[in-house]
Amino acid sequence: MDLTIDVENYKLNVRAAGIITHNGKMLVHRNINSDHYALIGGRVEIGEDSATTVKREIKEELGKEIEITGYIATIENFFEMKESKYHEIMFIHKVEFTDEDDKKIECTMKNIEGKDYLQYEWLDLKQIDEYPLLPTAVKDILKENKFPVHKINNDLK
Repeated sequence: MDLTIDVENYKLNVRAAGIITHNGKMLVHRNINSDHYALIGGRVEIGEDSATTVKREIKEELGKEIEITGYIATIENFFEMKESKYHEIMFIHKVEFTDEDDKKIECTMKNIEGKDYLQYEWLDLKQIDEYPLLPTAVKDILKENKFPVHKINNDLK
């Protein structure tokens, strides 16, 4: 069961994500029906730690094994989506593919779960400000390049 709980007029959401970088680019996912990118990951399940969540989500979505190589950030994220307000706690880990051939992937990838609306793309880190990446605090974290960090991202203001 995912850690998403309805509290008054908010949804409390616990999410974990991984950042994979290669040749100056970062792998993210995008719903082709939306106008933004997001970090790869998903909701933490009850009784599951955030590192395990990232490993599980990447295996489910891409069929790839990863290893956690560091901790990047915690973001308290406040936003609205589909007429619901969210209070999200996001844990972001630095990850790498374990397979040497996977470490060479530079193309857009498809979701293997049958979610054809999701695709995985590489964004150039030097041009990170040009991409609609959410939460926006991720851009600051990447540019500051000091880990681990705790940020508050409030898009409700």
